[in-house]
Amino acid sequence: MKPKKHLSFGSLHNFMSNHIHQYPDWRQENKNDYSIHDAVMSGFACMYFQSPSLLQFQKELEDKEKNNNMRTLFGVSDIPENTQLRNIVDKVDSEYLRPVFKEFLARLQRAKHLEQYQFLDGKYICNIDGTQFFSSNKVDCPQCLTTTHKNGDITCSHKVLQGVIIHPDIKQVLPLMPEQIVNSDGTSKQDCEINASKRWLLKVKKDHPRLNLIINADGLSSKQPFITEVNQVGYHYIIVAKQDDHKYMMEWIDAFDSIPSKSVVDAKGKRHEYEWVEDIPLNGRKDSIRVNFFRYRIISIDRNGKEKINYKCSWVTDLPVNTETIEIMVKGARKRWKIENECFNTLKNQGYCIEHNYGHGKENLCFNMYIFTLLAFYFHQIFELTDRIYQACRIKFGSKRHMWEKLRTAIGWFVFESWDLLLDFVLTPTKYSKPLRKVSG
Repeated sequence: MKPKKHLSFGSLHNFMSNHIHQYPDWRQENKNDYSIHDAVMSGFACMYFQSPSLLQFQKELEDKEKNNNMRTLFGVSDIPENTQLRNIVDKVDSEYLRPVFKEFLARLQRAKHLEQYQFLDGKYICNIDGTQFFSSNKVDCPQCLTTTHKNGDITCSHKVLQGVIIHPDIKQVLPLMPEQIVNSDGTSKQDCEINASKRWLLKVKKDHPRLNLIINADGLSSKQPFITEVNQVGYHYIIVAKQDDHKYMMEWIDAFDSIPSKSVVDAKGKRHEYEWVEDIPLNGRKDSIRVNFFRYRIISIDRNGKEKINYKCSWVTDLPVNTETIEIMVKGARKRWKIENECFNTLKNQGYCIEHNYGHGKENLCFNMYIFTLLAFYFHQIFELTDRIYQACRIKFGSKRHMWEKLRTAIGWFVFESWDLLLDFVLTPTKYSKPLRKVSG
């Protein structure tokens, strides 16, 4: 019931742990109570078990049992105090965690798990979107974005541009290294999602030069400068194109006597209407790029026999749009919501508490805690794809929240020598009635 060795918890954790061990220590020798490795892995462990109080419970376990799960599962020699953990993590360059994301995707690719995410001719859909993970009107740092309200109040926030590889038929999403939307020293103009997207494109291309991505984005990105950036790095795109944002292009389309179309009626009697046109200008500029356009509507008949539009949207792309491809193009384009539902909403509402303030810091603490949470989520997504005992636990407990409650309870009472042993224990606890000893009160 074990996953492939290089996708197991032990193997993934060991790579991350060994990588962190190599981080250069900027502090004076012989004046450090805790290592950078122990601080980083302790922060990650809290996110992994979705428990801000995990370290305190494990310290109590150490006092009673002379051992703890931070040591056995995460290789932490000494559990740091919260203040020292935050001070150390604040100084860690967030970019140093980038190779972890790169390695995890490479391992999925090597194990052939990435193949199932291929969408069209070996290409992968990558949904991108921005999200906010910190907001306060009291706490700030030099990197904070600021919003001035009408009453004069100022809100400080941290936001991120996130990309995830998705497939319309697969629930799990695969996160790539995020790009922080952050103010930089010496700039008066605030950073924005589009600028972060451009930086993200270049970095992802460098990390994964052979990965053939289709960038799936919202209407904010359907402008010529961003689309040009996408094409320059060798990626394709499917981007929402709202009518009010592209009046020139819409007038161009309306000038046609007719455009190709397709209509399909499903088993429930709803009519799916597809229309498309290729090689048209995106805007009225002399140097306008040429795009392919497609739109889609779902129409039903109400009780009075009148037509009702249940859904409609339109997009631009550089991929071929024709009778053979239009339905699959729409299917992929409509799954842009997966980054919101399967990634952001999961991180915010299903135990990961991404918006919880674990400490703001002055440099990288806030963003690093987001990355720790995202990496924990990445571990779990990999297990949902590859680890049958993890999958069995998900089935047994019904919900992620219930399963993680059981796991947190178990590591509060017992010390487990491995992640597999912990999973097996919560799955079939009767097998361990004698070997495991309850911590004395």
